[in-house]
Amino acid sequence: MRYAPAESQSNLFGGNSNWRGPIWFPVNYLIIESLQKFHHYYGDTFKVECPTGSGQYLTIEQVAEEISNRLANIFLRNDEGRRPVLDQYPQLQNAAHFRDYIPFFEYFCGDTGRGVGASHQTGWTALVAKLLMPRKHESASPGDEHRFE
Repeated sequence: MRYAPAESQSNLFGGNSNWRGPIWFPVNYLIIESLQKFHHYYGDTFKVECPTGSGQYLTIEQVAEEISNRLANIFLRNDEGRRPVLDQYPQLQNAAHFRDYIPFFEYFCGDTGRGVGASHQTGWTALVAKLLMPRKHESASPGDEHRFE
């Protein structure tokens, strides 16, 4: 079975079996929360390679932050001023009346971050709001919070 970044290209398992590959917020959110709890136990001394094969070692808390940032960046404007979530929707991406109204899609393409599936999933995809909130801890400094612009 090949990896498909969004919709399944196979009828295996009854057709569109998109639960196995693209970005789903509930699963990622649970991973982030679990990593934060593991860091609370293991502390800064336990490090893992992130991303795999990079030779860069991060604490578990830093890995959780990396995943959180990657998810948030789906919705935030990149250096070109574009939101990956809206990549296949030029009208929503560019029109002054639409570009700041961001739909919460069911799931997201694993390669580009574009929104896929239903575009009214305010339940689980709204977890991005929690990821955008600054976490309060002793090493936080002013200005470290995410900006949703």
